[in-house]
Amino acid sequence: MEKFTDIYQRAVARKGSAAMLQQLLAKPATPQQLAALNDDCWLEEFTRKVFQSGFYWSVINSKWAGFREVFWQFSVEKLVMMPPDMLEQKASDERIVRNYKKVTTIVQNALMIHEAAEQHGSFSQFIANWPSEDIIGLWAYLKQHGARLGGNTGPYALRALGKDTFLLSRDVESYLRAHKIIDGGLHTKKSLTAAQAFFNQLQQQSGLSMQELSLIIAYSVGDNRVGISPQQ
Repeated sequence: MEKFTDIYQRAVARKGSAAMLQQLLAKPATPQQLAALNDDCWLEEFTRKVFQSGFYWSVINSKWAGFREVFWQFSVEKLVMMPPDMLEQKASDERIVRNYKKVTTIVQNALMIHEAAEQHGSFSQFIANWPSEDIIGLWAYLKQHGARLGGNTGPYALRALGKDTFLLSRDVESYLRAHKIIDGGLHTKKSLTAAQAFFNQLQQQSGLSMQELSLIIAYSVGDNRVGISPQQ
């Protein structure tokens, strides 16, 4: 198993310099910043990622203003009180992508957020308190209690709003397989546990966030040798 320094130096070589690599990295939000988010933000991002899965992102993005109008700016409190017949009306609204099965996830995920908020003060506080050294546990929670948040959907939504998480992107997956860290299904419990243990080890060696480590691994492999200039 490689040490962090080996992975880092290869990423630096591919990007041209440590300065160029540093420009490509980003730190996650702090727990305080996460806790300050409105819970509606999580519902909006979960919905965005659910609809982006299987659709051209440009199509979803072009209709996003319509989604916000139809679903009351993703107000969790309003959506959990919405009667079923109103959901059917909204699912047929031309301002959104009319996919009824995906539309139903909006209410289901609103309920998940609402229930967690009742127990933890807010869903944002719940997310902020979850330790990144067990981020796969949070992935599992979203998959179990939410709707269509398994696979990469939940993790990508977490990353989008700043929660510290690694991602099982194609480059990261390729690295993990090439180094025999995982050898079965990507999202099996065995593979996820092995990936988490590996990232925890790298974090102990480097002191970096899971997000930064995930990016460094991705930049150390795959077709991404081109660097960026210091001016960009």
